[in-house]
Amino acid sequence: MAGTFLTAEWRKLLMANYVVDPAILQRHVPAGTELDLWQDRCYVSVVGFMFVNTRLRGVRIPFHSNFEEVNLRFYVRYKHPTDGWRRGVVFIKEIVPKPALTFVANTIYRENYETMPMAHRWEIADTTLTVEYRWRHKEWNSISLTTANTPAPLRPGSEEEFITEHYWGYTRIGAARSAEYGVEHPAWLVYPPASQYAISVDFGPLYGAEFAHLATAAPASVFLAEGSSITVKEGRKLPG
Repeated sequence: MAGTFLTAEWRKLLMANYVVDPAILQRHVPAGTELDLWQDRCYVSVVGFMFVNTRLRGVRIPFHSNFEEVNLRFYVRYKHPTDGWRRGVVFIKEIVPKPALTFVANTIYRENYETMPMAHRWEIADTTLTVEYRWRHKEWNSISLTTANTPAPLRPGSEEEFITEHYWGYTRIGAARSAEYGVEHPAWLVYPPASQYAISVDFGPLYGAEFAHLATAAPASVFLAEGSSITVKEGRKLPG
């Protein structure tokens, strides 16, 4: 059984979800996995959230416990020889505000982290909640939404369940090799559909030419998940 690499809380996960042509993702799909679709639709998501109370192998690192992350991710599945299908995510890029975080993630997990100035805003009122995440890549990019402050359990079979219920991470470590790590957390509460949202993201320069069209595309959905405590397990290479 894999040991624990990191524990933390992931809070206020703002998820903007786009339906894309599966062909644009094929070169990013790790060997041994395949795209995971929902109702025959292929999704990528921009996800912004807060890391809170972060501990690396049980140790709290000064000045690196609470910070923002924004990532662009898509969804895959891997058929484990005994467990059956494992549903996971692949990250195109993950943005954090601290260089040490980038170094550790890229070195140990072979992810594609980058360090950028970041900020967030949570405005909690009696009946509404506004959440915003910002990061600077030449200019400031941002995602934000306002929703009713009434989180509820996930609906079985819903799009929100598909987006949030992926408990594995997969990374490419070469054309024919991949790595896998587990992420443990309970099912999250989700807030009602956003009453308003704003997305200002320079997709092409940030993520590559194949994603540039998302700058003018309408997302299929934008919603907020409350989050929870999480555990990231140590990774392993998939059988070649």
